[in-house]
Amino acid sequence: MATTAAGPKLKIVKASLKGRQTSVAYEHPWIIRLTHWLNAISLFVLIGSGLRIFRAYPSFGPKIPQKNLIEIPAKLTIGGWLGGALQWHFTFMWIFVGSGLLYLAYQLFTGHYKQVLFTHRDVRGVWPMARHYFFFGPKPPITEPYNPLQKLAYTSAIFFGAAATLTGVVLYKPAQFAWLGALMGGFHLTRVWHFAAMCGFLAFIPGHLIMVVLHGWNNFYSMLTGWKKDPEYAGD
Repeated sequence: MATTAAGPKLKIVKASLKGRQTSVAYEHPWIIRLTHWLNAISLFVLIGSGLRIFRAYPSFGPKIPQKNLIEIPAKLTIGGWLGGALQWHFTFMWIFVGSGLLYLAYQLFTGHYKQVLFTHRDVRGVWPMARHYFFFGPKPPITEPYNPLQKLAYTSAIFFGAAATLTGVVLYKPAQFAWLGALMGGFHLTRVWHFAAMCGFLAFIPGHLIMVVLHGWNNFYSMLTGWKKDPEYAGD
């Protein structure tokens, strides 16, 4: 795998599938696939258990008088009760943080982050991709595994993960990390930022799933096996 200014250049190889010659690219190494699915499962549990924890005190203001922000239906939560939800949340918190750190370490060590991270050179490509997806505009040329809109989404997800982790640490150990909580505006405001990070993930997940559907089975299959058939950038 060669390295360019945009990151590692994926090697395109020819393979015979069902008697037909086709191009295939090894897009997702096993570490990327492992951390992706661990994060997906962890987020599902963390959001569900987090909403159950939130139900115990669904207000960001004083307890008296208490004004609930929103009532979350119990059927949308995980844990059964506050104590159970806390156990689920704290268990998968470590899985989420561990897999996230492994993902970031791999990205930095291999230089793969240059393909995923949204930078200034991707700004001009956001609108053409958004116009194509949402307004049926012409499809821009695809020259990399991730288009600018995907990069923006993935970079935002990394930001949400970092925000959820840092605010979660304050909520988990408020006395030990009081200094960090003070930087965030206090314990009550830290709860707001933690909730906002969850909302960010709730906005990211549907968009991510829509992108998977729009890009077809090959895109999903590549996250299972690592290999992508007929990548759109194979002609470069």
